[in-house]
Amino acid sequence: MNSKFAIRLLIPCLGALLILNPQLTYADQLAGFLPNQAKTIVFNDPDARQQLLITLKEKSGGIRDVTREVRYHVEPEGVVRVSKTGYVTPIANGQATITAQLNSIAPLVFPVQVSSFEKQRAVSFYNDVIPQLTRAGCNSGACHGTPAGKNNFRLSLLGYEPRNDFEFITKESQGRRVSPAAPETSLLLRKATGGIPHNGGKRFEKNGAEYNLIKRWIQEGMKYDPDNDPIVERLELFPKDRVLPRQSTQQLIVMAYFSDGTSRDITRKAEFKPNQPMMAEVDEHGVVRVKEFTGTTSVMIRFQEHVSVFMATIPLGKPTPNLPKPSNFIDEHIFAKLKVLGLPPSGECDDATFLRRATLDITGRLPTLEQTQEFLSDKRPDKRARKIDDLLDSSGYADLFAAKWAGILRNKAGGNLEQVARETFGFHAWIRSSISSNKPFDQFVTELITARGKPGTNPAVSWYRAVKDPKDQMSDIAQVFLGVRIQCAQCHHHPYEKWSQDDFYGFQAFFNTIGRKEVYKLPEDDIIYHKRIVAVAKNPNTDRELKPTPLDEVALEIPAQRDPRIDLANWISSPKNPFFAKMLVNRYWKHFFGRGLVEPEDDIRVTNPATHPALLNALADSFVKSNYDLKEVCRTICNSRTYQLSSFPNEHNKDDEQNYARYYPRRLTAEVMLDAMNDTAGAKNNFNHQPVGVRAVALPDDSANLESFFLRVFGRPQMDTACECERTANADLSQSLHLINSYAMQKLLSAPDGRAAQLARDKMKDDQTHINELYLHALSRLPTQNELDTALKHLEKKRKQSKADPKKLSMGQAEKDAYEDIIWVMINTKEFLFNH
Repeated sequence: MNSKFAIRLLIPCLGALLILNPQLTYADQLAGFLPNQAKTIVFNDPDARQQLLITLKEKSGGIRDVTREVRYHVEPEGVVRVSKTGYVTPIANGQATITAQLNSIAPLVFPVQVSSFEKQRAVSFYNDVIPQLTRAGCNSGACHGTPAGKNNFRLSLLGYEPRNDFEFITKESQGRRVSPAAPETSLLLRKATGGIPHNGGKRFEKNGAEYNLIKRWIQEGMKYDPDNDPIVERLELFPKDRVLPRQSTQQLIVMAYFSDGTSRDITRKAEFKPNQPMMAEVDEHGVVRVKEFTGTTSVMIRFQEHVSVFMATIPLGKPTPNLPKPSNFIDEHIFAKLKVLGLPPSGECDDATFLRRATLDITGRLPTLEQTQEFLSDKRPDKRARKIDDLLDSSGYADLFAAKWAGILRNKAGGNLEQVARETFGFHAWIRSSISSNKPFDQFVTELITARGKPGTNPAVSWYRAVKDPKDQMSDIAQVFLGVRIQCAQCHHHPYEKWSQDDFYGFQAFFNTIGRKEVYKLPEDDIIYHKRIVAVAKNPNTDRELKPTPLDEVALEIPAQRDPRIDLANWISSPKNPFFAKMLVNRYWKHFFGRGLVEPEDDIRVTNPATHPALLNALADSFVKSNYDLKEVCRTICNSRTYQLSSFPNEHNKDDEQNYARYYPRRLTAEVMLDAMNDTAGAKNNFNHQPVGVRAVALPDDSANLESFFLRVFGRPQMDTACECERTANADLSQSLHLINSYAMQKLLSAPDGRAAQLARDKMKDDQTHINELYLHALSRLPTQNELDTALKHLEKKRKQSKADPKKLSMGQAEKDAYEDIIWVMINTKEFLFNH
């Protein structure tokens, strides 16, 4: 194996070797790691380095990183140098032994061999210089990596276009940025080290490793690709995951494997970035420090266009003796993780809470008084599973999830024009019919992607009216159905993923043969068709013409007469597709739990791992095996004990936001909240072009947003994008004022035939029964004694006011006002406004 460029490892196989002390005892032991299962550290390049990793295996079963705690000793001296951090540097040819000692524990021994120290390899611009500029932030989006550059100096974002960067540095502005005759006077070095004013500040130290490497590159003649330097094919990280106590550290080792078979330790050349800075931080040496939060966090590692990720599980460490018995595989995964974390879950929610929670989540409405009374009196042990099935078979399920998908698929009215509204109504009806009939999701997606003809006869065609540009069509399909946010790759390599510009335009080629025949003012007569030409897309940066290419696959040969969208739909909906099923189950998981296993829910990538990867895979497998049954996904989630946990935290899980040790309360969406208020107050919606009493969740498009301040202020999406993040749940003052004292709320509460008026007229039931029924309507539970007493006292107060001056306030009006006040108080409580 040619090891000209790297550390040569004596046993050339993949994986790792934990070097254990041979004394097999039950005492604490030290374990050392070397890449590739090597038994000896071998350097044959003066630039090669090796980060050591020493782990203490405690007799109690715990393990922890002690790389920075052990004492290192080299015998004989003068061959290698080992820093206190375990970083090994060759300094002369020869053989030596590194000993790592921790207290009285038996030491570890690493043999070392150094050769060819006098043969220094040429510095590579791509493999050596660009990574240093990236680590220093020089080519970040906030600095010279911005499209316009900074101070007349531009670099490609994160070095993804190295040949352009080579030109910018060595030739642009007449080559003034580098000085081969006197490298130390080069602007590139003087600005980066603070030798002359630099708006970006000091990026590295003069005579430091980065400085000396770039200086040497300039001295050697600034070669781009010396001696056909190999390219990196992959990265390997050790460890890939680890359970770490709070406030502990973990040293990482990053290895790069090259096209010529060599490998190098690039731990101090790679870039590290924590995905959740509140949970962990990482320094430039690859040392991860976790903080106080319990759960799973990750660190992204990037070198050139390659990425990897380290996952840390941070336990609380409390006993969990009373974990619930799993109801299905969801619980098995969740409760196993809680046991590892030592995070006790909350108890099971009561029947009233479950009924309200499930009814809101599945149908987007409150349970009726009759449904609540029937469920609470039902003594059958499987009544929750029965209720879930009933809700999934109801019209409310179709209404709620049709609204969800209409927003994602941008069913936008376009200025509220009547001719466009006809089309949006038809598209919504097609979505709702598909949801109601439980059409397999792969069939639904195939019909959408391959839609052709007129919207009037094939409503799925309407999506191509809302999303006209092939780039937008490609980006939406990738994000909505694959969880891939590939938009960044249109201009440059994706900064957090493997997708390149070729990937972007190769995927876009699937949509480049779409033809459109438009009929003025009659969009329902527009025709979408395949042009019967060969599908290609040109990468404007390279002028390469690219054939239709599925993500992470080879290009397809598609004849001109065949619509390439058919092949795209077949690939997307294939059981072997690594993205499709995961994206859907993650989206639905977020619908029911308020956060995805991957968050954001439509950004599934290696560098954004799931909090529960095995559970995500199990959900996806279950979805595929069910023949892409959407109702079965909902049924599986809602029948889990995880979903049915109480939202009340215990002393240990109150800060939990990702482990599902309790149910996470979340505010009702705009449409659901409006419908819930109407149901409680006995009012009805009244929107243009809709029947009186239409439910807000059944609105087909965005047109109602124009006339309803309530829907706008509470975050109903405008359907401008394919991202559900367009729906907001942020709280602000205007929302509070609207709920407390707006004309719309007063109108809702004082409807002539509303709930307050009905209760005031009803003399067949006593006050306590009325209050009980109000609480059952709004909260699916009976009032507490204090709530009941307060409501009854308010009724009596209003009656006394009427008796004192009946001409000013009649008894009927007094009672109506009292019930309006009680309803107003109820719908302004967090218990009402949140699903809990």
